[in-house]
Amino acid sequence: MSSIKKDLILFNELVEALLNEEEKNPVAERIEANELYNSIDLSLNQSPMIDDAFKTLLEEVLVSTPKTATKLFFNQLFGGRQSKAVLGDLLAVLLNNSMYTYKVAGPQVGIEQEIIRQSCNLVGYGSNSNGTFPTGGSMSNYMALIMGRDAKDPECRANGMSKPLIVYTSKESHYSNAKNATFAGIGKNNIRYISADAKGRMIAEDLEAQIKVDIQNGGIPTYVNATAGTTVLGAFDPIDKIADISEKYNMWLHVDGAYCGSVIFSEKYKHLIKGVERSNSFSYNAHKMLGTPLTCSIILVNDKKHLYDSFSNDADYLYQTDGDDFNLGKTSFQCGRRNDALKFWTLWKSIGTKGLEKIVDQQFDLATIALDYIRNNSDYKLYSFDDSISICFNYKNIDPTALCTALYEEQITVVGFGSFDNETFIRLVTINANNKKVDILNFFKVLEAFVEKTPNLTKVAEMSV
Repeated sequence: MSSIKKDLILFNELVEALLNEEEKNPVAERIEANELYNSIDLSLNQSPMIDDAFKTLLEEVLVSTPKTATKLFFNQLFGGRQSKAVLGDLLAVLLNNSMYTYKVAGPQVGIEQEIIRQSCNLVGYGSNSNGTFPTGGSMSNYMALIMGRDAKDPECRANGMSKPLIVYTSKESHYSNAKNATFAGIGKNNIRYISADAKGRMIAEDLEAQIKVDIQNGGIPTYVNATAGTTVLGAFDPIDKIADISEKYNMWLHVDGAYCGSVIFSEKYKHLIKGVERSNSFSYNAHKMLGTPLTCSIILVNDKKHLYDSFSNDADYLYQTDGDDFNLGKTSFQCGRRNDALKFWTLWKSIGTKGLEKIVDQQFDLATIALDYIRNNSDYKLYSFDDSISICFNYKNIDPTALCTALYEEQITVVGFGSFDNETFIRLVTINANNKKVDILNFFKVLEAFVEKTPNLTKVAEMSV
């Protein structure tokens, strides 16, 4: 038997062990960071490890790793598993194609382009649109910023920055905007953070007021980042109003839909990104709302010429056959690039666009269940709003940071906390579409039972009031 067949048998045994462990213990036992290397043998040695010991060690590593697919994981903006997407990702690993040329990727190029074409149609982009698969939402935002920079100052590609370009984003937007301004040579001091309303949405009137100030001071308004699903509250910026302003001042409009841009698949919720077809670029992460394995990020561009202008570079040793439309390295930031499209394609192909719509709608349904529970229980205080899958609340005035940390350290459930408008709260994310109503209600039951048997948490709350 070949080595790969033996290892696939081992893989199946490890998967069985992991799934059984997740069923019995949905929250991994926490290992203190300073005890990690004493708890598990992670050392790399001169001599090989024998097979039985190797299997035992792998099981130990799997059991100890945080479990992101269980019914008690509500911490991140991803969670759960879609089995057909997992299948596609495993096949991509076995194929091991790089996505820069048709010569080495073949049909996988068509798979990626079909996803992009259908996504552009859902967004409402025209026939000149296209896109690519970056390494994540941060990279999607970076590529959008580079295209916006180059559209405003084409000479900078050859000569470097020579103009005071100004970029705009909400104070509730993703932290990658600050990093990206540094990488792009624009500088953090040339970012303008626009205030948000009580629901976490960018205030368009404040955006235009800031633009006018910058013009008076000799700045060049260049780029505005709108968010479809802010990191904390899951808020949607008013894209139509922002588009009016970006068009008026000839600015690049990017819509960062990394978290919740997948509402493009939902007839019921796509109104939350009304006006997105007017943007210059749009991104969404299928590894978030749609449940594909990490990472699976897509950036779409209304006019594909900007992808070529900013990212194409000749390389005779690489692009030797076929045309630009099939050599995807001409429009991506990377050269070597793993196949992130196949796992999304196997999911989409197997359940259809309607199936993806059900996945998205289920998360909002779960959020409604959580909202109803909180609103009908006087021990809770709600901070979030309808049309969001981020449910922000506090329970019995207990310090949310202390409560979330204790729940995690005691392996009860994994949930995070966030802040908005000088308030800190628990943030429950209903992004695992495999969950049901009973799982959301069980979360509250587990939380309440833990507080009941952990009286010292109340003392923390009393000290903080």
